[in-house]
Amino acid sequence: MEEEKLEIVGPLEEPLMGNIVPEEINGSDSLSSSDTDSEKPDSPVPINAPIYRMFGRERPIHMVLGGGKPADVILWRDKKVTLGLLSVVTVIWLLFGFCGCRLLTSICRGSILFLLLSFLWSNALNKSPENIMEIYIPEKPLLQAASAMTFELNCAFATLRSIALERDIKNFVMALIGLWLVSIIGNWFSFLSLLYICFVLIHTVPMLYERYEDEIDPIAEKAVIEMKKQYQVFEAKVLSKIPH
Repeated sequence: MEEEKLEIVGPLEEPLMGNIVPEEINGSDSLSSSDTDSEKPDSPVPINAPIYRMFGRERPIHMVLGGGKPADVILWRDKKVTLGLLSVVTVIWLLFGFCGCRLLTSICRGSILFLLLSFLWSNALNKSPENIMEIYIPEKPLLQAASAMTFELNCAFATLRSIALERDIKNFVMALIGLWLVSIIGNWFSFLSLLYICFVLIHTVPMLYERYEDEIDPIAEKAVIEMKKQYQVFEAKVLSKIPH
């Protein structure tokens, strides 16, 4: 009986030991892996600091301006066209702003000169009419400019109307101050000079900003922060005392 017990117990111990040993090994492996995991340093998480751009833009300045030919002209990508436009506008401003020329008089005198030259070219010199320069004003750009101007004027009138009907004294006072400042600037220049200054600024400021935006944006950020502080002071001392 003892031999039978030994024979029975003998083969049962082997599977028991076989079951125990892998668990211990797996336990030791898990402990070692946990130790190695704990010893691994945490990988640094990259932090992408947001870059401040003026007016909160996320696209390049060329795309903000609409892209295409107009943006190329404003950003001096097509220097010949930009220089030609600035030269023509400067000559017109000098003639009507400083020389005292009148628009109707200049148009009539230009038409007289063109009529005389065309008559002499076709009759006295016996040239064919095909060689005479033909002046043609394209319709599409004028319609686009008129549509854009009409849209901006309607937006301005709608803004003024909403400010007047909102019964918000703060916005009403700020609108009055803004219009008053614009009226003061209007007293310094004639309407033609003001248009010329705006035209020159449109064709120079975006180009300079695109070239030096990395230097301008930090300065603009500091200026915006300072303006917000000053506005908070102005709101606390003046606007907060205005009754609603």
